[in-house]
Amino acid sequence: MSSSHCIAMALFCIAFLLGGISVSHAQLSSTYYDETCPNVTSIIRGVIDNALLSDPRIGASLLRLHFHDCFVNGCDGSILLNNSDTIESEKEAARNSNSVRGFGVVDYIKTALESACPSIVSCADILTIAAEESVSAAGGPSWTVLLGRRDGTTANRTGADISLPSAVDTLDTLKEVFLAVGLNTTDLVSLSGAHTFGRAQCLTFSGRLYDFNSTGSPDDTLNSTYLETLQGICPRMEMRLAWQTSTSQHPILLTTITSPIFNLRTDYCRPIKSCSQRQERTPLILSTALVVTRVLFLPASWSRCLKWGISVC
Repeated sequence: MSSSHCIAMALFCIAFLLGGISVSHAQLSSTYYDETCPNVTSIIRGVIDNALLSDPRIGASLLRLHFHDCFVNGCDGSILLNNSDTIESEKEAARNSNSVRGFGVVDYIKTALESACPSIVSCADILTIAAEESVSAAGGPSWTVLLGRRDGTTANRTGADISLPSAVDTLDTLKEVFLAVGLNTTDLVSLSGAHTFGRAQCLTFSGRLYDFNSTGSPDDTLNSTYLETLQGICPRMEMRLAWQTSTSQHPILLTTITSPIFNLRTDYCRPIKSCSQRQERTPLILSTALVVTRVLFLPASWSRCLKWGISVC
């Protein structure tokens, strides 16, 4: 999306600075567009439903796009801005380049909304609604989306390089990264659950398949049958080349639907993503057990960090 597409909204960023300045509940509202663009949600859902027909992973991509936007200076839509004389696009940050996707669908959403209600809905709110509708369309939970965000007029590529979590971060590092933007262990567990939805590149977990923690052996917590399947899709030699070229041609389909119930031990630690170092796994499970229980029985807890309008923006 071009920078002018978002800047044309003539709005200024209200997102928090890293370290976390919250915006009060009164500044965001679920009824924000009731008078000016009452069909905003159905319009966005229609575009997403149409995109899903040809791209089953687009829901996960839109969810991730929202997360990567919010984690850098708040939910201001800045991840949509392209390079210009004054902007270094966040799209080209190391953890976004050739990774985040779904920009074309966002463009379609923007075009549809401009036709229905010109210059009304911010790009930041488009990403926010699209994330919720994507999860809902895939069978996951839904929640009341708080709206009224304004678009940023600049990007922060350096902030994206520094702030976005890495697939190989340890638990302690992840806690620190989340704490830096005002998110707690509940939010960390909840957002980890999003990784059961969509695709993962072999490159991000190949270390568990062949040389886990420099042991020369696979991660022994992986199911042996599943390990063989993944090794067949992600051959060792190709993974060596992938590390050298920082690319992998083998994305792994996780699932096209997501469950309202997320179990940290079976849904996250074992299938794909590593819960950091081996010695941290048991403390991780123990320390988050009550959090997972709350997430299972209180859907609002799962969605709290995804709507981002209360505690972050």
